Amino acid sequence: MTPMIDVVFLLIIFFLVSSHLAKREARLPLDLPAASSSDFNETANRLTINIDEDGGFQMGGIPVSRNRVGELLLRHEQQHRGTAAVRIRTDRAAAYGMIEPLLRELVGIGIVDITFAVRREK
Repeated sequence: MTPMIDVVFLLIIFFLVSSHLAKREARLPLDLPAASSSDFNETANRLTINIDEDGGFQMGGIPVSRNRVGELLLRHEQQHRGTAAVRIRTDRAAAYGMIEPLLRELVGIGIVDITFAVRREK
């Protein structure tokens, strides 16, 4: 009985830590572009990519080099086979030239469920 209780406590700690990290990655301070409307459904298979105004990438709240992004996206697609989704959070000062190669790479890998995080226009 004691080992089972230990396992349950470890699972509780794991889910508390992982949910905290998932919330933290969506709260990075970025000046998001504005949009007049939005329609967003959260899925469990969604990976968030943050791009700052200087072109720096973060995935899961961890800074990642541009060369490594493709490898991580491929792994994400292989884990979720057809249901993989990506949310791109980018600073509105970031040039489209930094985002367009990422979009091409996503489609090349087979990830077509791509959303952009925006703030609602007032």
